Amino acid sequence: MHLLKFPRSPSSFASSGNAFFLVGHHVLDIRVFRKNQRCFRASISCSAVRNGSIEQLSDARLIYSVAPSMGHNQESHPESHFRVPAIVNALEEMQLTSKFRGPEVIELQHFEPASVDDIASVHARAYVSGLEKVMDQAVEKGLIFLDGSGPTYATATTFQESIVAAGAGLALVDSVACSKIKGDAPTGFALIRPPGHHAVPQGPMGFCIFGNVAIAARYSQRVHGLKRVFIIDFDVHHGNGTNDAFYDDPDVFFLSFHQDGSYPGTGKFDEVGSGDGEGTTLNLPLPGGSGDTAIRTVFDEVIVPCAQRFKPDIILVSAGYDGHVLDPLANLQYTTGTYYMLASSIKQLAKDLCGGRCVFFLEGGYNLKSLSYSVADTFRALLGDRSLASEFDNPNILYEEPSTKVKQAIQKIKHIHSL
Repeated sequence: MHLLKFPRSPSSFASSGNAFFLVGHHVLDIRVFRKNQRCFRASISCSAVRNGSIEQLSDARLIYSVAPSMGHNQESHPESHFRVPAIVNALEEMQLTSKFRGPEVIELQHFEPASVDDIASVHARAYVSGLEKVMDQAVEKGLIFLDGSGPTYATATTFQESIVAAGAGLALVDSVACSKIKGDAPTGFALIRPPGHHAVPQGPMGFCIFGNVAIAARYSQRVHGLKRVFIIDFDVHHGNGTNDAFYDDPDVFFLSFHQDGSYPGTGKFDEVGSGDGEGTTLNLPLPGGSGDTAIRTVFDEVIVPCAQRFKPDIILVSAGYDGHVLDPLANLQYTTGTYYMLASSIKQLAKDLCGGRCVFFLEGGYNLKSLSYSVADTFRALLGDRSLASEFDNPNILYEEPSTKVKQAIQKIKHIHSL
């Protein structure tokens, strides 16, 4: 394993060779990806959706894409290649896929990777091209660490699989933006990794390579004219990369509630945006031990009034499941039921404010059982099914929430943002 710094001149590295890797059930040639990277997507029209006819999409209530990045893996690392397959297996076992649900659930089987231009709408081009160039180093060494990133590791397929993951999210934005013929748009869910919300514009950080949600936000604006983007981040850790990408942008509202004092130490109350974007960043650090009661209050008293005031054209969600009481990397006590409530509430919010246009993106979640059950219950919420959380959650392991501290935190953020 080697620590690798990105050079100021990416040309100092040799070009990566051709290779093949697995995405979903398909073996793909990375030469196809390199060709597609050069294809700027601005010409996409809702009259010709790439991933299916509008008529087919209009029958769906939930559309999801899968990009497990099986080659991007470090042995014993919590952000492992077992995460997405565990979720997919749970969805199959609980009969939440199109195999069992017919046209109301669609899995996008084919989608383009994100282009370099898509990625560069958020990240520095020197970083994007530099990461691609160092894949030869990863081939030679097997595993490299990216300096100053947390550290974040990379393997020989990290670049290619990361642009596929980002592309899986963009395909869902296309579907959601183009499918409203009657009623509300279906909800999208990108079952992808590596996660993205820590990746800063200049590079990777905290298990994250590219900012999937941030890239989707810019894509929504540029390609579909969805100018006002509301981002909800409920990962246990602050989404500092997304925060930084839109800190001075009045058209993107970034709202994060996360565990106080957790990695990476950002996301304080007074981080509210700057310049024209002042007031369109909201960070709510919650005390350890916060659980279902706290989140219900946060949603009703903070998220809803912010969204109503902002009037979004689309809602994007950084859906991290590492706040679960069983997750090893944090100290909150969310339950499967908490995530059901969040998904159901966010879906209703999107229906009320922006024609149902909403896409979830997988972020954290490192206990495979709680992760897969919680995502499955999220799917149930988005489909309007009853929750099965009572079959998974054990209330006996919960303890009293720090209600006084939670109330103080909520009152403070309401004062700062005049809610």
